[in-house]
Formats: sequence, structure tokens, C-alpha cells
Amino acid sequence: MIKIMFKILFSLLLSLLIANQSFSEEIKNIKIKGNNRVSTQTIILFSESNIGDNINEEDLNTITQNLYSTNFFKDISISLSENTLTIDVKENPIVQSIKFEGVKSKKHIEPLSETILMKEKSSYIKENLDRDFNKIKSFLKFSGYYFSDVDVDIKVNENNTVDIVYNISMGEKAKIKKIKFTGNKVFKDKKLKNIIVTEENKFWKFLSNKKYLNEKQIDLDTRLLKNFYLNKGYFNVKIDSSSANYIEKNYFDLVFNINPGNIFYFNNFNLIIPKDFKKENFQLIQDRFSELKNKPYSFNAVESILDEVDAIALSKQYEFINASINEEIISANKINFEIVIDESEKFYVNRVNIFGNDITNEKAIRDLLVIDEGDPLNKILNNRSINNIKASGLFAKVDYEISDETNSVKKNIDITVEEQPTGEISAGAGYGSSGQTFTVGIKENNFNGNAVKMNTNLTISKTAVEGGVNFQIPNFKYSDKSLNVDTTRRDTDLLSSKGYKNKLTSLTLGTSFEQKQNFYLSPSLTFEYEKLETSKTASSKLKAQEGTYFDFNFNYGMLYDLRDQPYATTDGFYSRFSQTIPVVSNSWSLVNKYDFKTYHQLSDQMISSVSFYIKAINSLGGDDVVVSDRVNLPSNRLRGFKKGRIGPKDNQEFIGGNYASAVSLSTTLPNFLSELQFIDFNLFFDVGNVWGVDYNKSIDKSKIRSSTGLGINMSTPIGPINFTFAQPITKDAGDTTESFRFDIGTTF
Repeated sequence: MIKIMFKILFSLLLSLLIANQSFSEEIKNIKIKGNNRVSTQTIILFSESNIGDNINEEDLNTITQNLYSTNFFKDISISLSENTLTIDVKENPIVQSIKFEGVKSKKHIEPLSETILMKEKSSYIKENLDRDFNKIKSFLKFSGYYFSDVDVDIKVNENNTVDIVYNISMGEKAKIKKIKFTGNKVFKDKKLKNIIVTEENKFWKFLSNKKYLNEKQIDLDTRLLKNFYLNKGYFNVKIDSSSANYIEKNYFDLVFNINPGNIFYFNNFNLIIPKDFKKENFQLIQDRFSELKNKPYSFNAVESILDEVDAIALSKQYEFINASINEEIISANKINFEIVIDESEKFYVNRVNIFGNDITNEKAIRDLLVIDEGDPLNKILNNRSINNIKASGLFAKVDYEISDETNSVKKNIDITVEEQPTGEISAGAGYGSSGQTFTVGIKENNFNGNAVKMNTNLTISKTAVEGGVNFQIPNFKYSDKSLNVDTTRRDTDLLSSKGYKNKLTSLTLGTSFEQKQNFYLSPSLTFEYEKLETSKTASSKLKAQEGTYFDFNFNYGMLYDLRDQPYATTDGFYSRFSQTIPVVSNSWSLVNKYDFKTYHQLSDQMISSVSFYIKAINSLGGDDVVVSDRVNLPSNRLRGFKKGRIGPKDNQEFIGGNYASAVSLSTTLPNFLSELQFIDFNLFFDVGNVWGVDYNKSIDKSKIRSSTGLGINMSTPIGPINFTFAQPITKDAGDTTESFRFDIGTTF
């Protein structure tokens, strides 16, 4: 029986093989028809057919598909007869030119040209034309031209070419008239407007691009709002809609509907690792779990845990691991948090291919990668690489794909980026109790295509003119650290208030980096040249300081930062120390400064803070400290007194001291007039002093000053206004007090 079945199966297989051979035919000749522009050899090459091949009906279909995929042909007919393969083609026209009529600005023509699929000298395909038409419409809408109109004309030429003309009427850009927040948003409109990027249009906003309706910018605003609420513990926050409502002419109202839900707290944490992994290697994660238990949920806290996972993945012991996060709501306001770490398949990176970077140099992108060619393919670190590229701000879109290499152990990483404008011109003005200021600046985050950040600025005030250029060069000399180069010129005239004026030119070379978790170092070298003049009424000691000074200083700063977030901080503290050490100097002044601030959340939105500040300057050579280097308290450290108008006086001129210190206590008042969406209130109590005169101890009168008062921060149509009402409690007879202070500022 078995033998009979075997014979039947063998007969069937033999019949199928014979049948297949009977329907296939050997190619002995290839004949090409209808081609004018594309050569015969090129068509044969794209067909992937050769003399001597045995082909059947399925192979003929494959040849047809191969040729259509080139986009060279409008119609293809293939036949096989008497061992001759005949390919009859009808070529697509060639795009001879593409024009954008009605668009005058080069800054619009270039991105439009990059957006479309068809280019000059490429094949004309009707389907691609339709896609390009929709892409142009979408691009214009995305850029804020909601009232644009697009039409397309095709001119067919005799030489099988076409000219494409896009007739574009751009219209006026859509502008934001009002930004509204609806729903049970918890926070005031004033705070929420400070979080988003989009601005309301005002007549003086002639430089800002943030006043235009831009879908990409609105998406960013939505993400910023969501992250803000997540960091406040609102785990289930919903930005239900971000809609633009047409009002009149080219104006829209931008509406964000926010449903924050309840505040959630971290409950139980669980870390699952493979049995053969050592638990002590993951102790830092367990420690972080202990710190966060019963604390409000925070997106930044989750990020800090993932940073610990990244650090473990960077160690050679755990090159091939993956991590997944599970967040489970277990009650009305509790979340269980679980991290599962397991081993991944062992692949290595063969090549990293980068596409779409027409302006940005490839090295600048590769500097952002955590893993590179030859490294183990760790998905955690690859995601970190992609996030680094996204966070650089150089690209509108970043995608990646991991593809197989012929070698099964290696993979290719294909990264595709979409570039975006990276420059910005800004201007601003301010007016307040201290006088007027005007600022103008130019920023470029991709200078020369090398991801170098360049920032130029000029500030003019009543007593000073200051300007400079700053460069931040990433991954300097492959150190994984940025080099900061800063040149500044400042001319200050304080003859009437402090008895001197000076011109200071400086060059600073430095860097800043995270040495350990939450601990940052910022070393630098500074070269300074100063020309100092004193007033006619200055004392003989101060007049003796007239002249020029050259200083070469080594500076360093240390920051330990445990704030929950830098902006709108609600919990944690920072501790910062800096020192300036003279290397070569005319004055040999040693500067020490320490700054500490802690935050505490007393209720849902009531945030209190306590800060301490101290600064000292002394000459290592026993000389007098130059009057322009003497220290004063910043105006926000001791409210109720005019800036620079307390402390030692020489011939009725405030000269500053060798020492200055201050302690401040403040708290927000969220429930005071809470219905006013555009105003925030805070109470404060300040204590401070400026003392020490190295050249004349007789004029040093040390006295503790103190004040208390109310601060009001308002958002107005012309910009933010800050009012300070302060009542000095203790003071010196010679101090200049200031019971009321205001500042207003805006950008253009």
C-alpha cells in the first residue's frame, strides 16, 4: 500500500515538473520597441532578464513590475514567442521645468521645491502630480496660509517633455487673535500661556512668527501642556481638543479644552529582572523607587528612572537588554509602577544611514548618537539616540527603521530627518522703575550646518550698553562635551550714582556637563580688559584706581539640582557654588558666591520657597578691590530698597562692598482673587546686607536690612507687568528705599 502511494506522489510531482517545463521557454533573443530616451541596455538591465533564462507567465509579470517601478514608462507590453522576448514601451514625458508663480520669497520657494515628489528632469506621472498638489496645499496650510489658493497648469511640449506651473495665491497668513483655555483647567490662563509657544497677535509683534496659526506649533503646544499637567500629578489629563475658530478676516481664536482629572500618587514599585542578573547592579533604581513612593505622579520622575535604566544599558555587562514600563491605576488616585527588564536578541549595528540632511552635516547628527556602527544594537540606547536627535531642535520630523543585513547578526539603522528653519530674530523692550531697556538678538541653532548654536545680542539701558556673540560647539574634539565661546563688550556709566564708568571687553572659553546624577560642573577661562574712569568728586582712593586692567581668571561652578522641574518648580531644592580664581591679574581678586533655594508645596497650588545668597570678593595681593568689581545685592534679593543704593558710601556715592548676603521667604497666594485669570499674587519677606570696605574701614557701616510686601504679576495686552509693594522694616539712615517698583516688558 505504501509503495503504491509513493508511486502516485512521485508521478504527480513528475507531472507538475514536466508541466512547468512545458509552459516555460528559454530566451534566445531580447527585442526592445518604443524607446527613445531610455537606452535598450538600460531597459534590459531594469527588466532583470538575460539571454539563456527560462521564463514563464509569472516571470513575465515580474519583468513588467520591475519596469513600471522605474517610473520611466507610461505603458508596457511584453510577449515571448519563438524564444524572443519582446518588450514594447511607451515612455513617460520628462519634467522640463517646475515653476511656482505668485510666490516671490525664496524662503518659501525652497521648501516648496523640497516638499514635492516630482523634480525637474524626472518622469512626469499624473498620480505624483496629484500627490504634489495636495502636498503644496498642506504645506501652505501648515505654514499658516489658510486662505491660499493653488492651481496647476501643464504645458505639453513636442519633445515629450512637460512644463509644470503651480499658480499660487498665498493670501494673508492666519493670525491668532485670542488664546483660550476651557474645561476644569485648575491653573490660571496666565500660567498656561507661559507654557505654550504660540502668542496672541499684537500690532508691535512684527518680528515674531509665533503669532501665526501653525498646526505644527499647535501640536507642540498640546504636548507642552500635557507634560506640564503630568508633572503636576494629573496622570489622566486630556487635552481633548485644540481647535482654531475662525473669527474675522484672517484671524482665529485658538482654544485648548483641558480635562486634568485627579492628582495621582505613586503607590507600589516593582522591578522585574532575569534570574541570572545581579540585583545589586539595579540598586539605584530601587533607591529611586523608595524616594518616589507616595509622591505625586511626575513625568520627570519617570524620566529620571529611565535615565538610570539607560546608564545600566551603557555598561558592557548589559549590552543586550530591553525595558518595558507598565503603569496600572489601582484606585481613584494611586498608580502601581512596574519596569520589566529582559535580555534581547544579540545583534550588532552594521551601518547607520542618515537621509534628508541637506543642510546639517552628517557628523553633527552622528554626534547625537549613543550607539554607532559596530556597537551592540541595544533598543534602549537606540531610542535614546533618536530622542537626542529630536531634542536638538534641528528637525521637524525624525523617523528610523531597523533593517536586516545579509549577515543575520548585523542590522542597519536608517534614520530619516526633515529639516526646519533654525534661526530667529528677536527684539524686546522694557520699562520700569530703573529706566528703559531695549534688546535685539539673532539666534541660529545650526550655524554652518554643524549644529553649532550662535547667539548675538545687544542691550541698551539707561546706564549701560552691552553686546556680544556666543557660540556653543557640541561634542568638541569628540569629548562628548560642548565648548562655549563668549565674547562681550559692556560700557557702563555710573558716574552719578557710584562715581565711576568703565569699558569692559571679555572672552570666555568654557563648558558645562553633568558629572554625576543631578550634579553639574561648569569650568571656564576668562580674559578681561577693562578701562576705568572715576568722577571728579570721587575720593582719592577711588581716583587712584583709574587706569586699565587685564585679568586672566579660572572660573568654575558646581550645581546640585534636585528640583522637580526648572520651570514652575513645586518641590525640591538647588545648591550652587561658584568661584573665580585669578591666574594673571592686575587686581588679583578672588570671588566666591553661593546660592541655595528650596521649594515646598503647602497645598495644591500654594508654593513656598526659602532662599539664601552670599557673595564675597577679596584681593589675594592685599590690594583694594576695584570699584567696578565690588558687590551689590540683585534687586530681587532685597525688595523695598533701590538696587545698588544700600551699603558703604564714599563721598555720598554708594560703592558696594566686599560682601553681600540675603535671605528671602516667599509664598504664592493661589486663592486670593482666584477668579482673576491674568494675575498672580505672592507674599515675601527679605533680609539682606552689603558690607566691607577694604580701603577704608571707617566708612563701613554694617546693618541688617529687611522688608516685607506683596508681589503682583500681570499678563496684559502689552506684555507682562510686575508690581512690587514693599515696606522696609529695618534700614540704615543713608539707604535709598523703594516702596513701589514696577517693570514691564514685551517682545516684538
